[in-house]
Amino acid sequence: MDKRLENLQEILKDMGSVLVAFSGGVDSSFLLHTAHEVLGKGALALTFVSPFMSRLELNRASQFCKEREIEHILYEIDPLADEEIRENPHDRCYHCKRQLFSQGLAEAQRLNIPYLVEGTQLSDASDHRPGHRALEELKIRSPLAEAGLDKEQVRRLSKEFGLSSWNLPPMACLASRIPYGTPIRPQVLARIEDAEEFLFNEGFSLVRVRDHHRMARIELSPEDIERFSHRDLRDRLVSHFKSLGFVAVTLDLEGYRTGRLNELWQQETGEKLEKN
Repeated sequence: MDKRLENLQEILKDMGSVLVAFSGGVDSSFLLHTAHEVLGKGALALTFVSPFMSRLELNRASQFCKEREIEHILYEIDPLADEEIRENPHDRCYHCKRQLFSQGLAEAQRLNIPYLVEGTQLSDASDHRPGHRALEELKIRSPLAEAGLDKEQVRRLSKEFGLSSWNLPPMACLASRIPYGTPIRPQVLARIEDAEEFLFNEGFSLVRVRDHHRMARIELSPEDIERFSHRDLRDRLVSHFKSLGFVAVTLDLEGYRTGRLNELWQQETGEKLEKN
């Protein structure tokens, strides 16, 4: 058995029972699966339902728990009620994670569960993630990172366990499509979600639609970019995006890469964002 997997199992066993912050992505799915294997009914899932989470992700998370008969708590919360989040500063993620996980800790306490855990793994340290500071302040544990697992290892083990989540593309909250400093509004989040859903339905798997004051900038995996040479797709896409309220539609020829929003902030402000 993989030594890091053994480490993870021992960490979870020592905890006794856990409430797993569960988004349905690669990392949290693997963590929840392993916790359920080790702790049985002592592992519960908690999903924060908010305008920042797409319907696709919520449905995926719900289906994962339903298939495994894992108790799944849907906790509705509105981050936009907080001005520090709504105004979208470069440390927005800190304020958002602080709000969500404070509520999550209260829910764990209500359920008499000693630990709220989440799916950060070692590869996450390579980008600016101010939300990590909130997790540290609240003493939220990250068993994957504690066990020494990185993204590649999590994907490999997920595949070995037959988890359909193993090859999911990287996901992030819908607010990450809006440049720092631009206030976040519910109608903008809805517009972004509908635009990305159109692309998913067209067979694209790795998708970001950045909203720059009603101009859509589409990011895809490099191998998918050539599909935009098809006129029919472009015509349907532009028509749909404009029906959502976008005034212009562009394609980023560099394709998707993690940390793009942070790069734009640094280019525009000259301010270096430190890695966490």
